[in-house]
Amino acid sequence: MSDLRGERLQIMLSPEELSAVDDFRFKHRMPTRAAAVRELLKLGLASAEIVTGAGMKSSNYGVLGRSTIGRREGEGPDGAE
Repeated sequence: MSDLRGERLQIMLSPEELSAVDDFRFKHRMPTRAAAVRELLKLGLASAEIVTGAGMKSSNYGVLGRSTIGRREGEGPDGAE
């Protein structure tokens, strides 16, 4: 992948989501929030299966426990069944 970054992506995060990004950043000694977000994105894409989200709202794709993606049927937000 090229190191040239021609596109800017802006996202809105809740205070809790931003705190989680910062915690990840400092735990992994990353130089910037942007580097942490890129690494989290890379990890998420590497572990993601093909998911169809037709008809889902953007609020269904939260960072901290609100997403239904990756959950097994009957599994709750904390991973418990």
